[in-house]
Amino acid sequence: MPIPNPPMFKGLMPKRDSIEAERLHRKQQLAAAFRVFGKFGFSEGVAGHITARDPEKTDCFWVNPFGMSFNKIKVSDLILVNEEGQIIEGKHTMLNKAAFAIHSRIHIARPDVVAAAHTHSIYGKTWSALGRKLDPITQDACAFYEDHGLYDDYTGVVNDASEGDKIGEALGDKKACILKNHGLLTVGSSVEEVAWWFISMERCCQAQILAESTGSKVHSVNHETALKTRNEEVGFPIAGWFSFQPIWQDIVSAFPDLLE
Repeated sequence: MPIPNPPMFKGLMPKRDSIEAERLHRKQQLAAAFRVFGKFGFSEGVAGHITARDPEKTDCFWVNPFGMSFNKIKVSDLILVNEEGQIIEGKHTMLNKAAFAIHSRIHIARPDVVAAAHTHSIYGKTWSALGRKLDPITQDACAFYEDHGLYDDYTGVVNDASEGDKIGEALGDKKACILKNHGLLTVGSSVEEVAWWFISMERCCQAQILAESTGSKVHSVNHETALKTRNEEVGFPIAGWFSFQPIWQDIVSAFPDLLE
């Protein structure tokens, strides 16, 4: 796994001084991530979900209400779901069954995970149909080198928690997983990090599809350089968090209502 906090990033990530402040921060970042995903075209009908673990009720997570456009989601629209799939807070009453089946098991299997994201983005689901992991063909792709799994047993829409368990097993201790015939899943220690990993992984899928479509030989970064690039430059948690900051600045400036 990537080293957690290289010295150059020490003290960069702000600390909240209360549970309430941390909860609000996670919800604000979650609403922003949905707006970003909507802007980038990652939404498709009612499919797709991002979750954030509650900092106090750690067996519960915040998620988007079923059937609401990513482009409309505000902080006040988020719902809090417990480990039984019950909505215990929020004004909306519909929960995506697949969101619960996948995310509840990920949050149980990975206590270190604060957030998780999955959508049916076009390049992610296209690449997933190949049943292959990404190769380190670019600097950005090195972030995922030997740090993403492959779940290669598509059985239909994920409505059962046991399927979520299998996805969790395929994910293991990594930051991402390719779900064959389905799409991408990313996880992280902050909402900002997980949103960036998803954005970056989607673009890495696009880059590899485009590179392979030329018919020319595609050259990968060598093993040692790919690992060094992942661990020391682009693939550790705070690098993911930091990479999302310009996107946060843009989206909250364009759509300040998301904070309501």
